[in-house]
Amino acid sequence: MMTFTRKHFSKFQSLIALFILCIMLSILSDKFLTVDNCWNVMRQISVNICIAVGMTLVVLTAGIDLSVGSVLALCGAITAGLLKNGIDIPSNDLHIGFTLLGAILVGLITGAGVGTFNGLVITRFKVPPFVATLSMLTIARGLTLLWTQGFPISVFGDQFDYIGTGWFLGIPVPVWISGLVVSIAVIITTKTPLGRHIYAIGGNENAARLSGININKVKIIVYSMAGGLAALGGLIVTARLDSAQPNAGVSYELDAIAAVVIGGTSLSGGKGTIWGTLLGAIIIGVLNNGLVLLNVSPFWQQVVKGAVILLAVIIDKANSKSE
Repeated sequence: MMTFTRKHFSKFQSLIALFILCIMLSILSDKFLTVDNCWNVMRQISVNICIAVGMTLVVLTAGIDLSVGSVLALCGAITAGLLKNGIDIPSNDLHIGFTLLGAILVGLITGAGVGTFNGLVITRFKVPPFVATLSMLTIARGLTLLWTQGFPISVFGDQFDYIGTGWFLGIPVPVWISGLVVSIAVIITTKTPLGRHIYAIGGNENAARLSGININKVKIIVYSMAGGLAALGGLIVTARLDSAQPNAGVSYELDAIAAVVIGGTSLSGGKGTIWGTLLGAIIIGVLNNGLVLLNVSPFWQQVVKGAVILLAVIIDKANSKSE
């Protein structure tokens, strides 16, 4: 009976935590449950949802991607630079301009390309995911600084800004984008062979290999998807600020990992859901918003966020031992 109760509690612990958190914040701040603040929270977590969905796919294969924050900054900066300035080739006296769609596609392809490179390094050269993506974190951040020369790239026009600040049918556009990402990811993980292979690799990689699954191919696909989704998050951030900041995305990988772990995805791989990650991202977003409304120091906010991540990992390990 005790084991049965514990299993059911573990399934709903994130939802219970969110419910308790919302009650506490609504008591402590009369601004928390306002319509404007709720939409503000949803806009803020849209970026983390995109990144965290990609991170979930990676973690389900027992991997990790620490480069997503830097990839977000790089792809946002590249899109902004191409849209505003295009590319000049002085030797041929040539200027190449980019349409809005063209600049966006280049940004997304860049993110997917960086993710593919991560996957190749991990699978071909057997570099641990932690080391490979940590290296890419530094490389992508350096490339961002080189591209921007350390200065923000600003003013792109209303069409691009609509991605981050627009409304459609009474709902912010970033919320629509993140909702679409979640829907597609749910279909992939629950209805496709790729999804089954992802879970199989995370559950037991050797068994998956013996069953005929192409481990390297699946991992490369997963890391490329994580990079592409980080790029999508970069587009939303850049459009919302109407500026590509060289230091954009700092610590975003921590928020994504927090959302994944709080949502019940095991860092050991093979267990977790996209819906759980969505719930985890909402919890992180509500927590961040609540700390701001309560005028908590940004320094203490970092302490609280780190403690929440640590607690989530401890709970995950405890649940794994009890199974």
